Amino acid sequence: MMSKADVTEMIMEKKRAGGTTWAEIAAMAGLGEVFVTSACLGMNSLPREAASKIATGLGLPQEAAVVLAEFPKKTFEQAVPTDPCIYRFYEIVGVYGETLKELIQEKGGDGIMSAIDFDMSVEKVPNANGDRIEVRMSGKFLPYKSW
Repeated sequence: MMSKADVTEMIMEKKRAGGTTWAEIAAMAGLGEVFVTSACLGMNSLPREAASKIATGLGLPQEAAVVLAEFPKKTFEQAVPTDPCIYRFYEIVGVYGETLKELIQEKGGDGIMSAIDFDMSVEKVPNANGDRIEVRMSGKFLPYKSW
């Protein structure tokens, strides 16, 4: 029986071997890059049709599509604050942290986004389905040095 971790490993192997980007994988599914990356890393589930398109596009067995469509177990291994607003940011990092890391390094190389040389804004944005909160973060890219 294949697990989400197994499917993530297979996707990463295909991605490395083929030089495929997350944007290309998202295009296979017809869905957004951040969401598809997160699902491929095991933190979200894809609609069955989108999962099947990714499995076919990457040459994975269709069992992988079944796993990509399964609901994930979103667990955290460290203590999380109980304040609801702060907790939600921990949840975002827990669910999308690996996704952000993958996309930052794919687009910028081996490095990190600085939290020292960093800008952030928070805006309330009207929306017909209920007001939204938009958080924008911009940090200097800091490549890792290799001696």
